[in-house]
Order: sequence, then structure tokens, then C-alpha cells
Amino acid sequence: MLKDERTKQRKSYTLMRTVYDMGMGIIILGVGLVLFFGKKMGIQKIEEMDPLMRNLFGGLCVIYGGFRLYRGIKKDY
Repeated sequence: MLKDERTKQRKSYTLMRTVYDMGMGIIILGVGLVLFFGKKMGIQKIEEMDPLMRNLFGGLCVIYGGFRLYRGIKKDY
């Protein structure tokens, strides 16, 4: 009985972490892509940013968002 509860709890935790990692990965990856392509989309606030800082932060967002997606797909918790 105790093993069944532990297994159910572990599966629930894994599902919650997977959804969280996938969701946050998509959001962070989206922010990075908006920073890279915001000038082409005509977003005024993105155009006003310093290009070096915009590209550095956009690159970090893309890398970290990709890592979060990878971790959500891998499901090794």
C-alpha cells in the first residue's frame, strides 16, 4: 500500500515538473526569439534597446529556454 502511494506521488511530481519545465522553456525561448526578431516585428521598445545587450540577453534566453525544454523532455528527476 505504501509503495503504491509513493509511486503515485512520484508520478505526480514528475508530471508537474515536466509541465513546469516545458511551459517555462517555451516562455523563455519565446522571450529570446522576440528579442532577436523584435526589430523585424516593429516592436518599438525592442528597437530602442542597445543591440549588444539585446543580443546577449536574447542568446542567454534561447540557451536557457532550450535547456528547460530538454530537461522537460528528458524527465530525469
